[in-house]
Formats: sequence, C-alpha cells, structure tokens
Amino acid sequence: MKLATTTGDFGRYNLSYIGCIDRVAKAGFKYLDLSLYTVKKDNPLFYNDNWQDEVLKIKAHAKSRGLTFVQCHSPSTNNLSDNENSYEDAVFKTVRATRICDILEIPNMVVHAGYNEKITDREIWFAENKKFYLDVISATPESKVNILFENTTKKNMPVGMYLFSGKDMRDFADFVNHPRIHCCWDTGHANCEGNQYDDIINMGDELYAVHFNDNSGRGDEHIIPFMGTMNSDEVISALIDIGFRGPLTFECDSALRPYDYWQGDRKRFTRSTLLSDPPLELQQEIESFMYKAGEYILKAYNIFEE
Repeated sequence: MKLATTTGDFGRYNLSYIGCIDRVAKAGFKYLDLSLYTVKKDNPLFYNDNWQDEVLKIKAHAKSRGLTFVQCHSPSTNNLSDNENSYEDAVFKTVRATRICDILEIPNMVVHAGYNEKITDREIWFAENKKFYLDVISATPESKVNILFENTTKKNMPVGMYLFSGKDMRDFADFVNHPRIHCCWDTGHANCEGNQYDDIINMGDELYAVHFNDNSGRGDEHIIPFMGTMNSDEVISALIDIGFRGPLTFECDSALRPYDYWQGDRKRFTRSTLLSDPPLELQQEIESFMYKAGEYILKAYNIFEE
C-alpha cells in the first residue's frame, strides 16, 4: 500500500502549491493528495484565465521531483446551503477541481456532500446530493476522475441527515449507482462514532480512498495515529480484508494545532503572541515523524509499497 499525505499539511503557511509539495516531499512522501480545500479570491487555479498553465507548472514540478498525485480534496462547498448561489458555487468549484485532476492525472477526488440542518429525511438528502454529484458528472463527461463522498461524525453535524456509518455510505453509493461515484472513509470521523472495522467491511469494493487520522474521540482533531484513541490495527485489518488497493492517505493537518482552529481556538494572551502558532520548522519536523509513523504501520503488516 502506498503512503500519501495532503499538501494541506502546509496550507496555513501561505506557501504556493509548489511550496507545499516541496515541503511534503522533504519529509519523505512520494505520493501526494492535492488539497484544493481552501479557495481564496486570488487563487490562480480557480480565478485566473490562465489556470491551465498554472496546473501544468505544478504537474511539471512534481514530475521533476519524482512525485505522483494519487488523490485530491475538492474545495469546501455546500450544495445544500440556504445561502444564495451556494449550489452554483459548489458546481463551479467542483467541476474546475475535476478538470485540474484530469490534467494532473489524479484518479480520485473527495467531494463533501451537502448539509442542511433542516433536511432530516434520508430519502430527500439522498436525492438532493445525488442531483449535485450527477450535475458535476454531466458537466465533465470526458473526465476519468472518480468523485468520492465522505462520512462524518455527529460531533461535526449534530442535527440533520448525513452519512455516519459504513452502511450509510454503501447505501448512498448504491442509490447513486454511477461508475465514477464512490466512498472515502475518514478514520477520525469514524473514531468519534466508535465504528471502524464493520463499517469498512460494509463499504467493501465501493471504498476507493481513506483519510487516515486520529483523535481523542471527543472531536475531529486531525492528529497523527498513535496520538489519539483510534485503533489502527482495526483499520488496517479491515482494509486488507476488503482488498483495498488505494493509498493510505494521511489527513493530519492539525497535528500541530494552529492558533485559529475550527474546533476551538487557542487561548488568547494579549501581551504577547510569540508562541501563538507553531512555526514552519516544527511543522516540517512533525511531517517527517508522520511519514515514519505511516511507514511503521504499513511495514508492520508487510504491505508498504515504495
């Protein structure tokens, strides 16, 4: 099994996409998950007439360093939001991300399903999200990119309908029933719900990608395995038992917690902020540790691929 991580590990340091790629590679990773999660108004891949040229620069740079993109996370959108133009925004960004993946030859892209606290009916949620995914597919008929939806935890979405279990995931995949739409399992979300092995088994051959991260079980923390309560043996055993052929992709971008954090900000001290955020040098060190942890996990089961 190949070992990958997200370029989002360095996303908060105001580096370019190429700068993030170089930092991940410096830690030892050869396989990359391109994070497009945060799209600002000056993003050259989304708001630039020459966006294709920018993508080709990224592709050439990765190739020159012997790096391979194996996965992508699409921009943060919500097709079920009540906000004006949210659906159109979700379609635009997801379609553009799909075309970026095609250029970079990325096979799988994770795209969050929509969420609305007022939608509690399972059938309505299924139907509305199916429409969104199929609208993206119909806008990119020539694409070979698989679009993967993801489980979450009630710690993140306590009200309303979403996908919390492997059975939910498999049911939705079967409901959509399209050859380009499949599952991504987030182990951190699952750890909060207390489910892993049986749920991975339930997804079976519909599981195309993994977000591998840990937490205390009290919230979605995106930390490195062995730093929380997740049982990695359970996860790896399940992946082996279903014949999972994808990469083991870390999503541990908060292993060093930033100052402003969506799960809770660091306490403020107005007199000084010298230690408010972990510096780039420390992030580089923990990135190297994360690679070693992943290598250890895969080698323990004799499934590590160079």
